[in-house]
Order: sequence, then structure tokens, then C-alpha cells
Amino acid sequence: MELWEYSAWRLAEFVAQGQLSVSEVVEAHLTHMQWQEGTYHALITPMVEAARDRARALDTALAGGADISPLCGVPVVIKDNICVQGSPTTCGSRMLERWVAPYNATAVDHLLGAGAVVVGKGNMDEFAMGSSTENSFFGPTKNPRDPNRVPGGSSGGSAAAVAAGYAPLALGSDTGGSIRQPAAFCGVHGLKPTYGMVSRHGLVAYASSFDQIGPLARDVGDLAVALEVLGRADDRDPTCSSRPRTTYLNAIQTYSLKGRRIGMVREFAGSAVDPELHAAMVHAARICQDAGATLVDVSLRDTIAYGLAAYYILAPAEASSNLSRFDGVRFGFCREAEVLQEQYRRTRGEGLGPEVKRRILTGTYVLSSGYYDAYYATAQKVRRRVAEEFDVAFQSADVVLLPTSPRLPFYFGEVGDPMAMYLMDIFTVPANLAGLPALSLATGSGRDGLPLSVQLVGRPWGEFDLLGVASILEKAFGAPQPIQGTGGKYS
Repeated sequence: MELWEYSAWRLAEFVAQGQLSVSEVVEAHLTHMQWQEGTYHALITPMVEAARDRARALDTALAGGADISPLCGVPVVIKDNICVQGSPTTCGSRMLERWVAPYNATAVDHLLGAGAVVVGKGNMDEFAMGSSTENSFFGPTKNPRDPNRVPGGSSGGSAAAVAAGYAPLALGSDTGGSIRQPAAFCGVHGLKPTYGMVSRHGLVAYASSFDQIGPLARDVGDLAVALEVLGRADDRDPTCSSRPRTTYLNAIQTYSLKGRRIGMVREFAGSAVDPELHAAMVHAARICQDAGATLVDVSLRDTIAYGLAAYYILAPAEASSNLSRFDGVRFGFCREAEVLQEQYRRTRGEGLGPEVKRRILTGTYVLSSGYYDAYYATAQKVRRRVAEEFDVAFQSADVVLLPTSPRLPFYFGEVGDPMAMYLMDIFTVPANLAGLPALSLATGSGRDGLPLSVQLVGRPWGEFDLLGVASILEKAFGAPQPIQGTGGKYS
């Protein structure tokens, strides 16, 4: 095997045992990344020289007797709405094209403290608003499983980078499915932790009551390692819980699901899910049964019926407030004018893309006088109802099994209608509405070699159960392998 084909935990093991230097590991990934990036455009900012400098510094520290960290020498890609000090953090937008982060996000500090090496900033839909990474100001990312198709979004660059072997581990952010849906489209695993598990300090906000940082990987063990590194309390983020965490690596030692209950949602009997994705869900349920689990019937009737509509009221409402700071006055893109109001109009008109404008206008509308109660307040009631339905479901189930996406990866330009694009999120937004942990697991390939997946949703702080079930399924389906690709070195 080539070094870029190994999992994060195995690479860290090689370094810890002295079989490889950090520089050898990093250089192998950088070479592969540079060879592939011209084809896939998974990165907005490759960090080649910074990664080499970091690798040399780690090798020097290890030679001096420094302690071995759990991700020592592991290359990682960071979504470009998560701050990395001294690197551009563009959010995929013209508005922040030249803004350089003056500090690290807490999640990045945790990765660096664990010995990781950042090799690039992942491409994304502008301000994390999209499900295909077609909305990036810097151009779309291509899906390594089929470059004619989208990689999903908004963390499409992070998912594509892991699928293409740039790094075994990446960070994304998930507001309504932006880790899980691109993970499913690119044939890798993606975990959205419980809201409050991972600090959001240094994440550029889209919708603050939904956003959560999480890992993407090709190995369930890597998700467990990443969660142990990332899942810590942080005083800089008041929404980050101080609740004690557990040892998530123990979860992947699961070899039986005896006594576990897997919730099967009865409303899917007539839902519009691609037949191959439905078959993958049935196959996953059968594997859980064979491992000793009991399948139980649960209902998410109102969640399926109204959750998506509620999300696309609440998230744009929060976005309209959060993105008001991008006005050309304090930082970022600016079009000067003699009158301040005209400067705002020109700066935001030219600096923001059409999907971002659409969501800001939607959010402003639902919060406006006369419409607040009809839309925003009603959507908040639906959000509470979604949480209540999951609470009832978890009285009889430990984990709920869902599709991640209703369809397989689609071609560029195939889904042009915004409403049709929003429907891609129908199975992922419920976990964000209720603040629940959810994991998209790659389950092999279907027709035309396109990746299949299932989604596991757990009760609050139920990541241990999710990882245990995911570990059983990965043993049956096999861990996804990175794509060799045809090459297309960037200039």
C-alpha cells in the first residue's frame, strides 16, 4: 500500500513506532495531493510549504524525546470556514477572498496539539450554503468517485480530499447535513457530533444554533480518534458543554450488538428514496440483526413532513443576522462609495453569491414585522416537535437508521432549482433541528460505481453507540478505499 492509502490511526502508529518520520508521511500525501488537485479542485488553499515546515518541527521534537500524540504526523484538511492562523479563511466567498485568520479555531488547536499536520483548506459552498459545492466563488469541486458529478456540500472539498487520499482525516461543519451528505456522495464516513460536543470557536457562523464541527474519514476508528481529540469543553464557546466525555476508541472494539435496538422509521415505506439507497438501508439493518440487534418500529411522522420546511425558515433567519457583519467596513471585500448605504449595497451585491443572497433575504423576510409569528415562531414549534418525536423514538431504540440522502450523486448543473436542491437535506436536517449526533457511513458501491451510504442517528451524547454500530457495519461492508485518480497536477 502507498502511504496515502492508510488510515490516520495506522499512520500515527507508524510514526510512534519509529517506522516512519512525520516528513515521510506528509511528503507522500503532498505528492499525491499535488498530482490530483488539478483534477478535483478539493482545496481553496493548499498549504504545502507550511505542512513541510510543521513536519520538520515535529520530527525535531520527536527526536528530542517529545511525547507521542494520538494524531502525530497525520495530514488533515480543514474546511475553509474554520480558522487556521496565518492562512486565508475565505468561506468560499469573494467577500473574504483575502482575509487571513489571526488565530486558530479551537478545533484546529486540538488537532495541532494532537500532532496533526494541516495540508490544505477545503473548498466549500459559499458560507456553507449549498448541497453540491457548486456555489463556491473559487469554482466547484469534482467528486473523486466520478468527476462528472458533484461531491455534495457544503463540505464537498473536505469529503473529496479524504476520498482522493489527500489526507485520511478532514474537518467539516454541519448545519443541516454539510458533513454527512458530502461524505455519502464521496463514499467516505462523516460524523456530526451532538450540539455542544465540539467547540465552535473559530468557525465562521452560518446558523449558530445548528452549526457543529465534525470529522470526515475513511475509517470508523479515525472518527473515534478525532472525536476524542476534538470533543473537549471550551470556555471560548459558551455553547460548548462541560459535560464529561467518554473514551470513544472503546466503541470500535464492539463485536456484538446483542441488546441493542435499531429504530426503523415506518414513514419510509412510501418515501422517495433511490432504490439502491433503500436497499443499502435494508442490508445494514440485516447486518445489525445478524450481530444480535433487535429491529424496532419508530415513527418520525411530523419530522419527515415538516422538518425540512422548518429548517429552511430557521437557518436563513439566523444567517441573516450572522452575515450582517460582512458589510465592507471592518474587513473583507469592499466597494467604496460616497454614501455609506450605497457602499453596503455595492459591497454585498458584488461580494455575495446568489444562494447566500437568497437565504439572507429569506431570513430577513421571516423575521420581519407581520411575518415573525406566521413563519419563525411556527418553525420553532416544529423544531420542538422534532425533538419530542426523537425522544419518543429513543424510548424504544438506541440508534435510528435513516438514509443520508434521497438520491445518489448527481451531475453538475442537474439540480438547478433551489427547492429541489433543498430536498437533498430532508434526511439530514432533523438531527440538526434536535441537536443529535448523526453519522453517515459508506456502504460500498452501487450502479456505475457510485457510493452508497446509510445514516445512524443517536440520542444526545450517544456518539459511543453510533460508533459501535458503525464499527459493526464497517466490518461487514469494508472500509472505503481512497481513489488513485488519473492525475492533473495544479500549477
